[in-house]
Amino acid sequence: MTRTSLSRRALLAASLSLGLRPAFAQPAPEPIRLALIEGLSGPFANAGEAVFRNLLWAVERVNARGGVALPGGARPLALVRMDSQGRAEQALSLLQGALDQRIAFVLQGNSSAVAAAIVDALDKHDARDPARRALFLNYAAVDPALTNEHCSFWHFRFDAHADMRLAALTDVLRDDRSVQRVYLIDQDYSFGQYVNRSARAMIGAKRPDIRIVGDELHPLGRVKDFLPYAAKIKASGAQAVLTGNWGNDLTLLVRALREVGCDARLYTFYGNALGAPAAIGTAGVGRVLAVAEWQPNLGDAASEAFYAAFRRRFPDPRDDYVHARMQVMIEMLAAAITRAGSAEATAVAHALEGAHYDGRTLGGLEQATMRAADHQLQQPLVVSVMERAGTPGVPHDVEGSGLGFRTLRRFEAEAVAQPEQCRMQRPA
Repeated sequence: MTRTSLSRRALLAASLSLGLRPAFAQPAPEPIRLALIEGLSGPFANAGEAVFRNLLWAVERVNARGGVALPGGARPLALVRMDSQGRAEQALSLLQGALDQRIAFVLQGNSSAVAAAIVDALDKHDARDPARRALFLNYAAVDPALTNEHCSFWHFRFDAHADMRLAALTDVLRDDRSVQRVYLIDQDYSFGQYVNRSARAMIGAKRPDIRIVGDELHPLGRVKDFLPYAAKIKASGAQAVLTGNWGNDLTLLVRALREVGCDARLYTFYGNALGAPAAIGTAGVGRVLAVAEWQPNLGDAASEAFYAAFRRRFPDPRDDYVHARMQVMIEMLAAAITRAGSAEATAVAHALEGAHYDGRTLGGLEQATMRAADHQLQQPLVVSVMERAGTPGVPHDVEGSGLGFRTLRRFEAEAVAQPEQCRMQRPA
């Protein structure tokens, strides 16, 4: 063996013993960073942390397959946590920080008001600074205006918006002939105000015989005692309550309804997790409905495998809230980057438009299509009702509560699709 080869071997051994990378080793590929701007502290921290867990798992699943394929070699995804505390002004400051770091993909969802501020800021930034454009991927802000009159080329929504969810819920309500009186209660900001108005209109069109016996808007994230609201709902004689409330506002509301002995059925957007089932308890069996893009008790083998994998990753029952749409979002983003051959925002946006996702290849997810006209994901929805775990159709509970959800109705994407009024300004 020559002196040169011995010297190189000695150098390599020394480098490894010191934990150093040899000068001739290949550098690790630069990750594609995703900035999660979300309320990870404050009144809705539980909702923010549930988002983080789901997105982290989605990123890990992509990276476990080798990352995102690109012409220069595969690159991993990296999720960057940024705590907005649920405030729009803090979110905008964090957005600027992400753009300064040249992060091209911004993720947010818990609050349509925050989402609207991000859309506006990103529109201006991407027009002003084409070399540093970024996309906004929205997984939960469901005010329909975001893909209608306030639509943007730089914004893509992966959740079903409020009218899509309401279309499913009110179809089920229409067929429940025992309900004659309904109470509406929502959070007093853009999303809650919209749900309140739209629910009234849809119920009136589908069941004109139903009386709206209450119509309430309450401060977002500031009510600590919902007992006065619950007492009014009970006194109204409402047989059903329809609410878009989420996070702690929903949990406290349903707990108060239980405490006052209100036996109205609850038609909810988000009553299937984040403490709501435990707060309601067995009094909610057969009475609490929720609408979502997926739920653990769909009964097919792919769903079972998907849910089992999530529970292995997050075994604590308190962490049991699967957002299937967030898996779809990350998978569609990774596929779009590969299709574009680039992680540049404009190229990826074009690749996302009209993109189709077939979740059957990954297990437990539905097929979905990103509508190019308004950047609103078209996907199936399911409406489910709370039952005791172990009863027919409910093999799994949620959050260790002993209560799960049985599918009442499944709606194909075409059944809940809504017309769009987007007049999108596209980049030159």
